[in-house]
Amino acid sequence: MISLNNKHILLGVSGSIAAYKSAELVRQLKNAGASVRVVLTSGGAEFVTPLTFQALSGNPVSSELLDTAAEAAMSHIELARWADVILIAPASANFIARLAQGRADDLLSAICLATNATIAIAPAMNQQMWVNAATRENLQQLRQRDILQFGPGEGDQACGEVGPGRMLEANQLARLTADIFETGSLSGHTVLLTAGPTQESIDPVRYLSNRSSGKMGYAIAQAAIEAGAKVTLISGPTALAAPPRVERINVRSAQQMFDAVMQHVTNSDIFISTAAVADYRPVNIAGQKIKKTEDTLILELQRNPDILARVAALENAPFTVGFAAETESLEQHAREKLESKGVDMIIANLVGEDIAFERDENTLLILAADNKQQLATASKRVLGRQLTDIIAKQKNTPRSI
Repeated sequence: MISLNNKHILLGVSGSIAAYKSAELVRQLKNAGASVRVVLTSGGAEFVTPLTFQALSGNPVSSELLDTAAEAAMSHIELARWADVILIAPASANFIARLAQGRADDLLSAICLATNATIAIAPAMNQQMWVNAATRENLQQLRQRDILQFGPGEGDQACGEVGPGRMLEANQLARLTADIFETGSLSGHTVLLTAGPTQESIDPVRYLSNRSSGKMGYAIAQAAIEAGAKVTLISGPTALAAPPRVERINVRSAQQMFDAVMQHVTNSDIFISTAAVADYRPVNIAGQKIKKTEDTLILELQRNPDILARVAALENAPFTVGFAAETESLEQHAREKLESKGVDMIIANLVGEDIAFERDENTLLILAADNKQQLATASKRVLGRQLTDIIAKQKNTPRSI
């Protein structure tokens, strides 16, 4: 039984008689737990109607490049960011050529240019078109761009010929799509991860906290599990469900998070600190609700333990990754944190009103001692998988002496 729980699959259907198989593919993906959106090219619509895909997917079918119903009338950007995987099935010889050329004059090809998600094609065409030199060259270009190729199979074709070029069956494509997420890049590793906000009590009904939703940390936990790691997630208060196979430990305050981390870190070889931990807590916590008696109220605060720095300073410290949420001078402050905390990697992002916090998308800057990468705006699910791959590669790179 395959699982695509909580995955967003954008299914592109181009002009091929094999488009009839795409209807069953939608059903297979949905049964595996995926949310499916269908983008239909003009050629694809000649074989299967939009109504069929809308009924099966439960979502509107998209086909227009500039859609007044979409966010800012730019459905290619909206859908490009929504997708975890873009699966083009069937991928006709014509669409493969358009993809290789980097065309963007219809919705599906524009989405492919605008996305950070994994793209996979399931070719479907006449056997002679399949072996044509132009098609072979186009496919070679796509492989060089890390676009995955599922199939094709061989057998009887609609034209009456027999040979390679048949689109794989729906159950095969669903399985291959699920396999995209099971990378194995962290197989054998144990990951300890913090996520969410902390809450520092003022009195029995009030506390100090922040706007962190925990979505980025939970996305990384999901990606690390899919990459083969054993994952323990220490979470502050959130409304999120723990990903399957993740051990979650619930805490509330920064001190509780610190204690839980120090208890479990010795059994981990990777520590990822995504939690927005309060820097300070009240010196005194009132035993009863503080009454409104004065125009001002002064709270005396004391520093909380620095979880990230303490982990990085351990004698046998794990590979340590910190997050830096900044409102200005992003790279400067992130680099200062990288050096002052003594960590292996800092992942930085701007925060503020309508930026990062409580949103499903983010934009990240990654800093290591000898490496700098920028990850463009994408869903936190996509970024979680990208970060997991980067951490796996950096973890396995010998450190300079």
